Amino acid sequence: MAEDRWLESLITKTPQDGYELAVQLSRVAIKMTQPDAEVREGLRLSYARDADALIKSSQIVATHFQTISAANNYWR
Repeated sequence: MAEDRWLESLITKTPQDGYELAVQLSRVAIKMTQPDAEVREGLRLSYARDADALIKSSQIVATHFQTISAANNYWR
């Protein structure tokens, strides 16, 4: 729906802004996958102390950042 649109562009002013967008993309994906905030909070207790889960979440952010970097030509 148009009113649900929050992502206007992958273009960012700086690489740091791009990284912050990558984190936001990851967070939004989790909210869309599990819309119940109470359930998400409960699950957080499980992965907060799980090194493998935290590493996997970092990998997702890295994948999003790779996409944003390509869109912004950060590798020039």
